[in-house]
Parts: sequence; C-alpha cells; structure tokens
Amino acid sequence: MGRPRKIKSVKALEEAWAEYKLRCDNQNILTHEFSAKNSEFVSKHLKRKITYTIEGFCVFIGLARSRFYETYAEDERYRDTVTRMREECEVDARTKFETGQIPTQLAGLWMSNYGYTTKTDTKASFTGTQTVIVDDMDG
Repeated sequence: MGRPRKIKSVKALEEAWAEYKLRCDNQNILTHEFSAKNSEFVSKHLKRKITYTIEGFCVFIGLARSRFYETYAEDERYRDTVTRMREECEVDARTKFETGQIPTQLAGLWMSNYGYTTKTDTKASFTGTQTVIVDDMDG
C-alpha cells in the first residue's frame, strides 16, 4: 500500500508550483551595511528573486525530493507537468544569468544541473581562449 499523495491532482501540483514561483520572485531580504558617513549599521529590506529549483519546491511543499520524483515524475498523469517544471527551472536560471541577476561566474555550476558544460577552446585564435557553453542534451 503506497503512501498518500501530498498533492492530489495535476491542477493542485500546477497551483502549488505557481505559488512557489511567486514566492521565489518576491523574496524580502533584510540586509545590513555599515554606513561610514554616519558610523552606524543600516538595515533595509530589499525585494530579490531567487532561482526556481525542484529541490526548493520540494522544501516549499514539505516533501523529500526523492519522494517527489517517485510519486509524480514516474506517474503518467503528472509527467508533463513535472517536465514543464524542470524546463521552467532551466529557463529561469538562464534568464537570471543573461539579465545579470546571478553572477555569470556561477553559470557553469548552475547550468551543469541542466546538461550544459563549459568547454575551453584551446585552439589558437586572434581573440585568445574562449569559454563556450555546450548543450550536452542533444547527444
């Protein structure tokens, strides 16, 4: 006998995913800085975006990642929604890199989660060494 699902329908999964993305896009972060001008610490709330991840979603709904994949990714009824969720995570990360919301130095690390690798072209060229992101998902 399997354990009951936390999310009982495709529609409920899509709604929970939408709530999670809204939360990611509207993080309220408290920052602290030292003001040399006033010789004091200054605190302020800033609105920030964080990257969508399946792991973050699992924490959001209170479900282990392994359980999420066993329960939803392997179930034909949920498969398209889970695939779309993964794709939205990839597009979100790429968008945040391309718009400078995430430092580009982290691109190789983040994008490796989606099948990309960084490859350094060591052939002699007029511009020197180039780093190229390669999509390994195509074979």
